[in-house]
Amino acid sequence: MSGDFDNRRVTRRSGAYLAAAVLVAPLLWPTAATAAAVTGCVVGWGDGSYGPVPPAAFSGVSAISAGTLDGLALNGGSVLAWGDNNFRETEVPAAATSGVSAIASGWGHELALKNGKVIAWGNDWNGQIDLPATVASGVTAISTSGQHSLALKQNGQVISWGSRTDVPASATSGVSAISAGGDHNLVLKAGKVIAWGDNTYGQTTVPTAATSGVSAISAGFNHSLALKNGQVIAWGQDNVGQTNVPPGLTGVVAVDAGWNHNLALLADGKLAWWGSDLAGETDVVATSSLAAVSAGGSKSLVLQNPGDPTFCTPPA
Repeated sequence: MSGDFDNRRVTRRSGAYLAAAVLVAPLLWPTAATAAAVTGCVVGWGDGSYGPVPPAAFSGVSAISAGTLDGLALNGGSVLAWGDNNFRETEVPAAATSGVSAIASGWGHELALKNGKVIAWGNDWNGQIDLPATVASGVTAISTSGQHSLALKQNGQVISWGSRTDVPASATSGVSAISAGGDHNLVLKAGKVIAWGDNTYGQTTVPTAATSGVSAISAGFNHSLALKNGQVIAWGQDNVGQTNVPPGLTGVVAVDAGWNHNLALLADGKLAWWGSDLAGETDVVATSSLAAVSAGGSKSLVLQNPGDPTFCTPPA
């Protein structure tokens, strides 16, 4: 569908696919809860500016990241990038073609993690790829969304650079997870969500329910998500239903907030979704037998069972 930002096409969508997942014998696709080591094929929908998924992403992919302008996938430790290239963000540097363990796609810039060191390329309007010396070693996780980025060090310290560089004292140790939003950040510390940055829409006003027992977090453009006991907690901007979690949604094992839409992965490999449909980002294509999800600007990516001929057969 068109990627034109025509506000007349903004609608509120939500859903959860409840049909039986298709499994391929004898190599059964693990459920999402146990799929950390599996590989699959990338399926995408939404903003057409990304272009088609590259042939190398039809099998062997272990991680995905949907950015605002581009898509990233990790295949055998090598980064695959496709979409807009105005900032040379799809020109993967040689250092990111082997040994990479994690990826993150932002607004025209990309991050990769290799042997504890952050690699960055693409848009540098706000210093997004001007890496601080502290991320040259000992990094365990990376996150980006808009024009700033986060890294998590082995000691639980959070590092921030780009358009936002501040880190509160509470996030300088003991942090276990990070998520960079449009102009705000979420981190997880001992099951409690810590948030800072822009709070125009209440996106950093953490609800009481998210101050304990939280297992995962995700920051959108102006909204925030937390996962607790298989249920999603959402707060912040809600102009297109970003925080309208589908009623009765349970059994969630992973969440990802895009700019204005969200994807949730269920324990049985099925998908739930809600929020904006500006460019077809919630016109869902693949709904079951999934192992990972990623929501971008107006794009959605999922990691699909490689045995599904509907999605995982490369074009002739």
